[in-house]
Amino acid sequence: MSGSQNTIVRIFDPARPRVSAYQIHEWIYGQLQLPEHDVRMVQRDGPRRRVYIKFADSERPHTVLSATNGQVEFRHDNGELSQVQIELAGMGTRCIMIANLPPEVPDCVIRLALAKNGDIKEIQEDSWSRKYRYPVSNGIRIAIVDLAHHIPSYMSIDGNRVLISYEGEPPTCYGCNGVGHQYQNCPYWR
Repeated sequence: MSGSQNTIVRIFDPARPRVSAYQIHEWIYGQLQLPEHDVRMVQRDGPRRRVYIKFADSERPHTVLSATNGQVEFRHDNGELSQVQIELAGMGTRCIMIANLPPEVPDCVIRLALAKNGDIKEIQEDSWSRKYRYPVSNGIRIAIVDLAHHIPSYMSIDGNRVLISYEGEPPTCYGCNGVGHQYQNCPYWR
């Protein structure tokens, strides 16, 4: 089974010393006990102190989460300890920005459209900042959602093609909502 959508995120403590790529690899091997054949990718996001690991098997991330209860220690070279949070990438509570939706579409319609992707906590309107003359609604809705599944970058809500964006969202094609290519290279929209 492919692990292309099964990434785990490690969030290192920003108050602690920076961690080198070598230390990360050794930590994954030593603490998580992952053999080389289980790991397809290790990606560092230095500014946000995150490490993304893509697994060869879609069940392995769940095994790691279960074994660690979502938290593992990391010992720095100076002896300090950091608690490393482990979670599925893109999942958890996210602020979902919904653009290009007419203002007359009620929140209940948005709830219905997003319900299959997770638990909608609330929906609110975004506003222009106070630096503008009219600090009123800017037409963007923000849905606070406990994600169970990723939401495509584009979807139809009440007959309107809307843009969906949130942190950790995998980019999807405007034409077919497929992952792994952009509209210019879409094999289905030519």
